[in-house]
Amino acid sequence: MAADQATREKGILCCCNVHGVSQVDDVMTVRVPADESSDHSVVRGDPLSPIAKARYGNANAHMKIFEADKPMLANPDQIYPGQLLRNLPA
Repeated sequence: MAADQATREKGILCCCNVHGVSQVDDVMTVRVPADESSDHSVVRGDPLSPIAKARYGNANAHMKIFEADKPMLANPDQIYPGQLLRNLPA
C-alpha cells in the first residue's frame, strides 16, 4: 500500500522506465485516494516545455512536470525517448 497517489504513480513509473520492461502489473492501493495523473511517453526532440504547453496550456509550467517526476528526473533538460513522465491533473 502506498501512502498517497503520487508515491504509487512514481513507483509504477520507476518500473516502467527500466530498459526491457514493457508492462507493469499495478496492484498497488493507496491510503489516501486522489485523482490519477496522466502519463506522457517522451519522443525524440520532446522537451518539457511543449509537453507542458499541450497539457496545461502554458509552456512555462514545465517545472510542474519536472517536480511531479522527481526523483526520477534530476534535470529538466535530461529526458530521453521512450521515458514515461507523470503529468499532474490539469
